[in-house]
Amino acid sequence: MITIGLTTWKEHPALINDEQRDVTLSEYAAVLPVVEVDTPFYGIPRVTTVQRWQQEVPAGFQFILKANKVMTKHDYGTDEVSEADRQQAFVDFRRMVQPLVTKHQLKAVLFQFPPFFRRSTENLEWLVDIRRLMGDLPIAVEFRNPTWYDPALVNDVMTYLKQLHMTHVIVDEPHRLNDGMALLPQVTSDLAILRLHGRNEKGWFNQGKDWRGQRTLYRYSDAELAEFGQLVTNLSQQAKDVCVIFNNNSGGDAAPNALALRDLLGIHWTGLGPQQMSLF
Repeated sequence: MITIGLTTWKEHPALINDEQRDVTLSEYAAVLPVVEVDTPFYGIPRVTTVQRWQQEVPAGFQFILKANKVMTKHDYGTDEVSEADRQQAFVDFRRMVQPLVTKHQLKAVLFQFPPFFRRSTENLEWLVDIRRLMGDLPIAVEFRNPTWYDPALVNDVMTYLKQLHMTHVIVDEPHRLNDGMALLPQVTSDLAILRLHGRNEKGWFNQGKDWRGQRTLYRYSDAELAEFGQLVTNLSQQAKDVCVIFNNNSGGDAAPNALALRDLLGIHWTGLGPQQMSLF
């Protein structure tokens, strides 16, 4: 199975004939079968919020939810929480996703680690703790520190993720010799996730005041999408489920690119929500 989605559902006017307003979740679910939601990173939603999401989507729709920032240790070196609060975040997160688990709508929990999360004994042990604290929930791991991809050790890291039943997130992003992650198409579970951040090197590495508004300002070309199409086909021979998430949306390019890749691959999903008909 191959699915394609976007980060958040509101900011993609290409899904609603370029109307300049927020896209509703039900409108999004009429076009694409999966969405990545980053709000849990900042604050774990209420169970009732998740249940409202479910009311807006068809039964087969799925969610990728970002792990909360204290679960990925983003708080280290700043406003660190107590270990008791960190453990409680896992309890609260698992309670929050339970409605999705019950209805098979949780594709994965995305642990996107901070750039300072290096490969170390402590952090390798934290991955074990994460698996224990999350039980059998589907976990996807995105590293943002090059030490995890040292050529001499990367195969051991991938084996470690396999043993923990964690998905290695394959990323496309700007990268330099010692900065940024190169695309490494390694599959470590039945689920393969490809996250596409764009290739805007200037916006990605120059962290000025408008960095967050510029870092994913990029539209993939037809040639680049064709390369991703071949990569997705290759990944589908190694994993039962391949999910592509476009995050190159600073300029609203994610949805057009996602729809173009869908058409390139000739994918037609069943069970999407009803599309609203425009009268004008």
